[in-house]
Amino acid sequence: MDKNKDVDVVVIGAGVTGLVTAFLLTRKGLKVLLLEKSDRVGGQMRSIREDGFVFESGPNTGVVSNPEVVELFQMLQGSCSIENARKEAKVRLIWKNGAFYPLPSSLSTAVSTPLFTLNDKIRILFEPFRKKGDKPFESIGELTRRRLGQSFLDYAVDPFISGIYAGDPSKLVTRFALPKLYNLEQNYGSFIRGAIKKAGEPKSDRDKLPTKEVFSVPGGFESLATALAKEIKEENIRLSQEGISVQPVADGWETVLSASEERIHSRYVVSTAAAYDLPSILPFIEDKDMKPISSLHYAPVIQVGVGVVKADGHVPNAFGGLVPSREKQQMLGILFPSSCFSDRCPEGGGNLSFFIGGSKHPEYLSYTNEQLESLVKESLSKMLGFPANYTPDKIKIFRHERAIPQYEADTEERLASIAGLEKQYSGLFLAGGIKDGIGMADRIKQATRIAEEIANLN
Repeated sequence: MDKNKDVDVVVIGAGVTGLVTAFLLTRKGLKVLLLEKSDRVGGQMRSIREDGFVFESGPNTGVVSNPEVVELFQMLQGSCSIENARKEAKVRLIWKNGAFYPLPSSLSTAVSTPLFTLNDKIRILFEPFRKKGDKPFESIGELTRRRLGQSFLDYAVDPFISGIYAGDPSKLVTRFALPKLYNLEQNYGSFIRGAIKKAGEPKSDRDKLPTKEVFSVPGGFESLATALAKEIKEENIRLSQEGISVQPVADGWETVLSASEERIHSRYVVSTAAAYDLPSILPFIEDKDMKPISSLHYAPVIQVGVGVVKADGHVPNAFGGLVPSREKQQMLGILFPSSCFSDRCPEGGGNLSFFIGGSKHPEYLSYTNEQLESLVKESLSKMLGFPANYTPDKIKIFRHERAIPQYEADTEERLASIAGLEKQYSGLFLAGGIKDGIGMADRIKQATRIAEEIANLN
């Protein structure tokens, strides 16, 4: 690209949000330049393929929870497709007192499960009649205790939150971290009553597109990144761009690439960068406005991919096993990709993903690879019944010091600051995991909204 060349939109960050935004803007006929500081596209989406195994470094699954997910893959038809998880993915296991138990999925299993106390099983029958909460900053932990009881918090919600956020339910604010759950209570007065009423509400054809199915893509999520990059086209993507900075100018925006001293003019800038990178990317923003954004806390996560050539029945036919905090184990949980998706391991083998660390245990980041491997081997034997001292055929360790944004009590101030800056600086869009949810579907929905807004302004 020539120096000082104009484009319509500069998109910063080639993770899922940036890729989808750039892809959709390109389809709408806008000239886009996608900038990425690393040497590859995909961000957290990285798939390692080795000897018949597919290991994910980042997200293992998404959920088809909104129509934007379906519509994206319809546009990518022929280059990338959704792979819905097998029915086994509906089974979630919870660790308690030395064994995994299925999380109840019906009234009969809820009554018989050893996960919850008898008192809380009775309490849930009266959930529809409890007064709705009136605290806008109520944590997920507080809400769960109030409506369902302590055992539901300990053996359902706490491990669920570990599986999504690797976070602490006593710190995550329901209104921001689980907005759909919060709105069920606020709009309908009850989780149960709200779920029943919503299920009976009329839906448009577009509203019927979400299946709520767990999904991945053949070959792993890096295949999605590759497909999107191909559609955006290589000449519109610049990798290894350390030192990106943006300044407002009279006719739009000027993006400076420090390595090449290029200055790119655009009408719009979309940043999907992590919160901690924003001060250097947007140096014109005053500290009082930037600090509520850049101080966003991220949970650390270590993901360990394990491949076994002969599983011998030790890999459960389930989505995964989650470990409640009160069980005081060294794992947040284990996913079983080979039970959910095809071609994740050689026939007869197993593919597992172990998760370690999270907000409550950042100290595991300091563990050596040998120490982490030892923890995994111990869990293979203790939790899944592999022989003592069993050594897997493959072990891949992926460390993420700042993996998952935590939507805690400071979220409202952060969102207000983002909204204020976007209003003050026309053509600036601050996106990514700093707002609007952390899941794959959340990122796709946000990117779709931004692309539509820019196209309508153009």
